[in-house]
Amino acid sequence: MGKLKNLRTLQGWQRNLAVLWLGTFIAGMGFSEISPFLSLYVSEMGNFTKSQLSMYSGVTFAATFIVVALVSPLWGRLADRRGRKLMLLRSSLGMAFIIGACGFVHNIWALIGLRALQGLVSGYIPNASALIATETPKEHSGAAIGILTTGMVSGNLIGPVLGGFLAQVFSIRLTFVITGVLLLIVFLLSLTLVHEHYQPSPDLLNKKKRPSLLTQVKNPRAIMVLLISTMIIQVGNMSVYPIVSLYVKELMHNVGPIALVAGLVAAMPGISNLIAAPRLGRLGDRYGSGKILIFGYVFAIIMYIPQGIVGSVWALAFFRLMIGVSDGALFPTVQTLLSKGTPQDYTGTVFSWNQSFQALGSVIGSLMGGFVTSLFDYNGCFLFTAGCLALNFVLVRLFIPELRLHNLRRVRQ
Repeated sequence: MGKLKNLRTLQGWQRNLAVLWLGTFIAGMGFSEISPFLSLYVSEMGNFTKSQLSMYSGVTFAATFIVVALVSPLWGRLADRRGRKLMLLRSSLGMAFIIGACGFVHNIWALIGLRALQGLVSGYIPNASALIATETPKEHSGAAIGILTTGMVSGNLIGPVLGGFLAQVFSIRLTFVITGVLLLIVFLLSLTLVHEHYQPSPDLLNKKKRPSLLTQVKNPRAIMVLLISTMIIQVGNMSVYPIVSLYVKELMHNVGPIALVAGLVAAMPGISNLIAAPRLGRLGDRYGSGKILIFGYVFAIIMYIPQGIVGSVWALAFFRLMIGVSDGALFPTVQTLLSKGTPQDYTGTVFSWNQSFQALGSVIGSLMGGFVTSLFDYNGCFLFTAGCLALNFVLVRLFIPELRLHNLRRVRQ
């Protein structure tokens, strides 16, 4: 009877993983369809100078994440009380309508307003991660989260190419509408196929106010450093992302299928991430997540620096391809360490805080990317990103003793 129960549990978490992989794949594809050329869409909203365009692009990217940073903790507490599936449905349905509506605006401030509303209903992917983390055996959590990450990454890989093709052949506006339809499909898949067995404790339901997250974990300093690390990693990613299509446009001397090539360049990290993330997750389960985290930082710093001095769009594409390896090491490993260091009743909370810190990083990165680019051109943006990751690497080494190199052999995360 015990073996049969374990088998049913194993089949359950594997089934949810398969369904949520497909859901995050479509969600990732929907999001990434519009991101690579969002700055090009902004340029259609008025006659802006290069500096104004960089700044408006940064604000447009940041608007979503400002709201996400504020509301994610609230959604996280609700997820711990009512379940993560409810959050999946709320997020996918809300974004389906809001992103679709972005295709009908003609004013920069209306676009920024809709991007802010998008932040209010966001949270599909982190809640999918939280659901998998709570229902997956701890010994498989690293691999499961790594596999789930490949769903989003695979969508991010296909999305820019598909979005660039649609924008080139039809229009950017139509791409927003298609994205809304895709997210409506995600809603239907989550509604009908995802099954959650999570039961919150009676104390959690009865208390209007429960103890804070940091009082319930064994190592609160490590949790805080990991959350801050998520923010800094995202600062690095988002400082570059809003200007990639503009950088591609400059490297191509404003000649050729710019939207399509920008989509291809934006997709490059997804190719290597798709291959690397599950393998790095299994290596982390076997040899320790700390080693994978350290590798991710060092490799990312080395790969970001040359991107600011390339003279060819294809050289840029190659280094963006390499960035996918470091992304496959950093974000899934941070999520795995957060999951392993947090009680089950607080998993939704810690993942919502992780999303909040990631959103805050997106805000800072988008604004700083536009600001740095306006001062030092595109080259300075990539050097700024490398500097952010170097700072984060030092922070991890200083404040999480278990992840220092001389302790990695003795402490297995």
